[in-house]
Amino acid sequence: MKNVVITGGTGFIGKRLTLLLQRKGYSVKVLTRNNEKSKESSIYSFWDIEKQIIDVNLIQNAHFIIHLAGEGIADKRWTKKYKIQLIESRIKPLELIYNTLENNKNSVESIISASGVNIYGTLSSSKVFTEEDLPANDFLGEVCVAWENAAKQFVEQKIRTVIVRTGIVLDDSGGALPKMAFLFRFGLGCQLGNGKQYMPWISLNDLCNLYLYAIENNQLAGEYNAVIDDGTTNETFSRFIAEVYRKKIILPAIPAFMLRLFLGKMSDLLLQGSRVDNKKLKQTGFIFYDENLKIVLNRILK
Repeated sequence: MKNVVITGGTGFIGKRLTLLLQRKGYSVKVLTRNNEKSKESSIYSFWDIEKQIIDVNLIQNAHFIIHLAGEGIADKRWTKKYKIQLIESRIKPLELIYNTLENNKNSVESIISASGVNIYGTLSSSKVFTEEDLPANDFLGEVCVAWENAAKQFVEQKIRTVIVRTGIVLDDSGGALPKMAFLFRFGLGCQLGNGKQYMPWISLNDLCNLYLYAIENNQLAGEYNAVIDDGTTNETFSRFIAEVYRKKIILPAIPAFMLRLFLGKMSDLLLQGSRVDNKKLKQTGFIFYDENLKIVLNRILK
């Protein structure tokens, strides 16, 4: 039985991924900062990143490490302090794991780290971005570059490293969709700004299958865009959600200036979005089962 260690495994992605891996016969351990949780269930292992506390034996005997940890990009306003947290919460866990592996014999075959398609920037344009494109010179680009560089260190240890650049993850158990859909349920939803911003998305089921695929396929290494490349815009996304609830969008779009007034620079997350290509991932043989947004939204939201 192969051993998998997950950081950030208590989030909605990590919970679903844990269940999938267990069903496939893997032994899964989730690193948690909650010491009480680690006492309640054997699946959890306590760690304290600031105090450099980690179960060395657990890391030594892991075959695969999946890194999902990181403060939520849209959880709080982007104050100077929170910007630092957004970066450090992604790179410090990897640094602790890297140092642990560097100083101890281990069985780790692969590190699989999350990242974001925001590395290409929050800019709506006709360009379709691929993994070959340079990172954007903005804050989210900076976050993703720091995140990925922390993961790429493991290549020096001869460990196969896979970086999963993710878009909006769709499921009813968490993430952005339940919040986005709430107002539409009552006929109060509307598009944001001009509605032309792209919304690269992936279903939670496909994303979890991709992490499993990355574990089981040794040819995967480097960066992959984990999104559906269907050109979905905010206008299209909003209309499809309204159709699920059999509602009409009667409210005018929320003006961009209002979102900027209340959210500051973080409003770029809602008002801008790039179109992202997924050919590199598909060429490895990975199959997306959820490529029709209408079908996915109907399944999730009804």
